[in-house]
Amino acid sequence: MSRIHKAFIRPSGKALIAYVTVGYPSVQATLDVVPLLTASGCDLVELGIPFSDPLADGVTIQKASFQALQNGVTPAICLDVAGQLSKKVDVPLVFMTYYNPILRYGHEVFCHDCAKAGIDGLIIPDLPPDEGRELESLTQKNGLDLIYILAPTSTDERIMLAAGRSRGFVYLASVAGVTGVRDELPPGMGEFAARVRTATKLPLCVGFGISSARQAGQVARIADGVIVGSRIVNLMGEGSTASLQGFIRELRSAVDQ
Repeated sequence: MSRIHKAFIRPSGKALIAYVTVGYPSVQATLDVVPLLTASGCDLVELGIPFSDPLADGVTIQKASFQALQNGVTPAICLDVAGQLSKKVDVPLVFMTYYNPILRYGHEVFCHDCAKAGIDGLIIPDLPPDEGRELESLTQKNGLDLIYILAPTSTDERIMLAAGRSRGFVYLASVAGVTGVRDELPPGMGEFAARVRTATKLPLCVGFGISSARQAGQVARIADGVIVGSRIVNLMGEGSTASLQGFIRELRSAVDQ
């Protein structure tokens, strides 16, 4: 059983997962905010490695990635940040990254360095499961979970493939689009989650567009985990620690209820 399993061990059985872009608005902000997120109720943190062409991300995270790159943040710096955070927090840490930085770094060395830094898993939005055999082998060798993403438009065949090959949890994108704050969740999420549940016993976590406690509560009724990113990144950009802490506590309460 991987450490990611720990994220779902709560009386409610529901995990609250936060996303931050490493290096936005600064590396120090990342080091300061992640412990605050976990202390306020987050069970797992996704650390986004900034990339110049983040195809799955909306404007908020695109801008955060751009600023982090301007700040000089590299995969090596992200690994150093992860190593520091893994000593500060007692929750699983997962890298959210695109395939190109891993390819350039070197598959085997990257997986080895992730494990050494205390990373528990990888989410790679542009890596389809039918092309992931090499990384699956290397992640398992290094004790990492490779987590695949499914969209509401996924066919039953694709669901069986991705759900069957994921480890840790299965990431369900609420829309067939990009990340970003949305006023309403799309209809049909319950049916989508039910389709995926027939293919796996792993926890199902929903992300893309969740930006309020009300939405988090809606997702928690149909899934095992709630992933919030863009709204957290926005609050980090505003520099309001109190607002961010209050927002996470609201999410935690909604998810548990």
